[in-house]
Amino acid sequence: MKAVRIHKYHEMPHLDDVPEPVITGPWDVIVKVGAAGLCRTDLHIIEGQWDPIQNPTLPYILGHENAGWVHAVGSAVSNVEVGDTVIMHPLVTCGLCPECRRGNDSHCSHSSFPGLNAEGGMAEYMLTNARAVVKLDPKLQPRDIAALADAGLTAYHAVRKTIPALHPGTHAVVMGAGGLGHIGIQSLLALTPAQITVIDKSEAALELASSLGAHHTVLATDDTEAIIKQVHEITGGGAHVVLDFIAEMGMELLGPNLIRNQGDYYVIGYGGMVKIETLSIISREINVIGNLVGTYDDLVQLMTLTAEGKISLHTSVYELGAYADAINDLDNGRLVGRGILVP
Repeated sequence: MKAVRIHKYHEMPHLDDVPEPVITGPWDVIVKVGAAGLCRTDLHIIEGQWDPIQNPTLPYILGHENAGWVHAVGSAVSNVEVGDTVIMHPLVTCGLCPECRRGNDSHCSHSSFPGLNAEGGMAEYMLTNARAVVKLDPKLQPRDIAALADAGLTAYHAVRKTIPALHPGTHAVVMGAGGLGHIGIQSLLALTPAQITVIDKSEAALELASSLGAHHTVLATDDTEAIIKQVHEITGGGAHVVLDFIAEMGMELLGPNLIRNQGDYYVIGYGGMVKIETLSIISREINVIGNLVGTYDDLVQLMTLTAEGKISLHTSVYELGAYADAINDLDNGRLVGRGILVP
């Protein structure tokens, strides 16, 4: 089969011919890939940022946002059948460790992470397990929902955590209306009554945010003081919650200045470094909250909202062989929404 594999950091991945995966265990599931999402994490993988954390053996297949149709199953699999439309949770988990038992499976002690430390889905077929597959309404097409496996899941997981703080009359600021952010906006609208202000350097992204239902938009410029002033005017003194889907290129320095006292700054994107004086943290009683993908239950809920038409993914579709064009478009800010590779 054809597969996009990373051979060396800081170099463009290759399109290789590799053997198709085979069933070796009772809980194995092989999926015929219908679509694989392209994520900024893939750029960070190519840059080598994840090597100290995941330490994969090169070369391996990229792709951690995957959806398709069940192609083959192991002898113990009963939750899906051949031909079912499925989306894959980004982690393949054990189900037996304390975190899995609590339903906090995104922190499984024995997980693998296809596309980061195991073979991913930028290929024609992918090996996963029964715990990772979510059976979908067959009317949902993989190319329309694949990126919800990570971008959507991560955004939804973060928004779900904000619910206690976002009652009527509160304000949420979304930083970045790209692949994650535009799902975050829709999730906020579906789950909370908050007023939503979106910040992005792209006018096209802000237009998308407005079309999705964002109440206010702010164009990000180099004048951070002007941005802070504008957001504080819109929110009446600062947001109750800031969701930073960028958290690099200086945005992570801006975000904490947009929340009011006792506000919450959610870090979802990454690549930068948050710097806040400890005196400011305690005197303002502000919170900095990290977010890592989401649970299997989060993904099930997200797909329910998607089937109901409350969440939609804005995509740019590329053939698998055009992966380099997709990577370059993402890296150079030419993508609005999410890049999708289709075998």
